[in-house]
Amino acid sequence: MSHHHEHNHDHCHDHDHGHHHHREVQDEMSFEEKMVKLLDHWIRHNDDHAGTYRGWAEKARENHMEATAELLNEVAQMTAAINAKFEAALAALTPPKPS
Repeated sequence: MSHHHEHNHDHCHDHDHGHHHHREVQDEMSFEEKMVKLLDHWIRHNDDHAGTYRGWAEKARENHMEATAELLNEVAQMTAAINAKFEAALAALTPPKPS
């Protein structure tokens, strides 16, 4: 199931949060493949949002809202920390292939 996010900036975008309506394709995927797809999606999704937070932090700073800018930058850092966990989960699913 996709849903729409409106952000008060120059674009809006749809995000698919892992609820697919293509049952036949989804049923053919292994659980591990589904997890890899979800983790990849969540990483990209969070990267997109972290960039938005940083952009708005800069705009807040330009408008003399230092405390707000600092908090938005902290949120962007927290988002990066969440992505580090998602990346570790992804790495645990896909161990390196022997050379």
